[in-house]
Amino acid sequence: MEIAIKLFQFILSISILVILHELGHFLPAKWFKTKVEKFYLFFDPWFSLVKKKVGETEYGIGWLPFGGYVKIAGMVDESMDTEQLKQPAQPWEFRAKPAWQRLIIMMGGVTVNFFLAWLIYSSLSFFNGETYTDLTKFNSGIGVSDAGRKMGFQSGDKIISIDGKPAERLENASVNILLGDHVTVLRNGQEVTFPINKDGVADVLKQKEAKLYITPRIPMTIDSLATPAAKSSGLTKGDKVIAINGKQTPFFDEVATILNENKGKTVQIDVMRNGKPETVAASVDKNGKLGVAVDYKGLSSVVTDKKYSFGEAIPRGFVRTIEALTMQVKQFKIMFNSKIQGYKNVGGPIAIVKNMPVDKDANGDISINWPAFWSFTAMFSVWLAFLNLIPIPGLDGGHVIFTLYEIIVGKPVPQKVLENAQMIGVIFLLGLMLLIFGSDIFKIFAGKL
Repeated sequence: MEIAIKLFQFILSISILVILHELGHFLPAKWFKTKVEKFYLFFDPWFSLVKKKVGETEYGIGWLPFGGYVKIAGMVDESMDTEQLKQPAQPWEFRAKPAWQRLIIMMGGVTVNFFLAWLIYSSLSFFNGETYTDLTKFNSGIGVSDAGRKMGFQSGDKIISIDGKPAERLENASVNILLGDHVTVLRNGQEVTFPINKDGVADVLKQKEAKLYITPRIPMTIDSLATPAAKSSGLTKGDKVIAINGKQTPFFDEVATILNENKGKTVQIDVMRNGKPETVAASVDKNGKLGVAVDYKGLSSVVTDKKYSFGEAIPRGFVRTIEALTMQVKQFKIMFNSKIQGYKNVGGPIAIVKNMPVDKDANGDISINWPAFWSFTAMFSVWLAFLNLIPIPGLDGGHVIFTLYEIIVGKPVPQKVLENAQMIGVIFLLGLMLLIFGSDIFKIFAGKL
């Protein structure tokens, strides 16, 4: 049931984005009286699931859910149908239109994607507000993992800025740090700026829960006992851990560090129980865990719930769109950094479906988390806009580059060059799709997905 709901969300999101993106090409093409031969949701090699011709355009749904397309007469596109291009250009064909009209037609898709993301983010800010973990409320600073320490952080640091820009939200900061170059923290009362060690970034990216490399510093209060060893240790719900083997541990990250140093051993734990000190002996497993669940209610003190008026939500939606776009651009830096090897963390459709957001109630029933769904759709819309603007033949960006060349130079790119470039682009994109799918399949068999 859960995977069915996740798959439904993925298909719904992709369908919305593809239809609106292709409308961004379709409507200006019609406005400039250019013939549109096909309008398809998903691709239809060999056959389509549904098709119907209305006027001069065939509308349909393909069986391969990797996007969609509009086939515009007189344009070299991914269909590689060049037969009509051997004939003289007709007034209704794309190639017969002025360069500025062709540029508008090609930019229509990414323009729609950008404004759709802006609309969704503005609506989410207005109707739902934003709830985030507020770095400015980390009075005791951050706790860091081993990977975080390798990056240059120390427990107790208070993050001030990343690459010179103020850091306010942990959810954004934890990603921006991975994509950034240097960070400024308040350490022992002094501001310290240091470069982000990429070896630490590589270690973080290898972890499944990368966002946990920095956390708020909170006391370790036990919420429940999860294993027989924990239940027999003498620990109980509500115990607040204050020391282990005589070493003071006022914060959870310090507890985790000492437990990691005592894997497979028995430790003496000092706790505060009902306002009184107690000492118990407990076994640490081979993973450095006590087998207890931690009470995270204390985190509510560092959470901010921000509301926006209609007038505030519109510019906030724009800012969120730009932030999402900036993050997509920065992620390419990680992907192609040989030291970090971020390309190993690239996920395809299978990974996306698995990570689609859902809600679970107390009975375990699954439902769609609509704010999370729309947030994902907005992010993915920005991603499609960015991806399509990459100047690769076969993508909108490739067509835009050739059209801009024509506008600047004053003469079109030779038709044969367009055809060859399109062929190279299609082969490249197909190879990229196979690589991404292969990565998903490899991760499934390796137990990493």
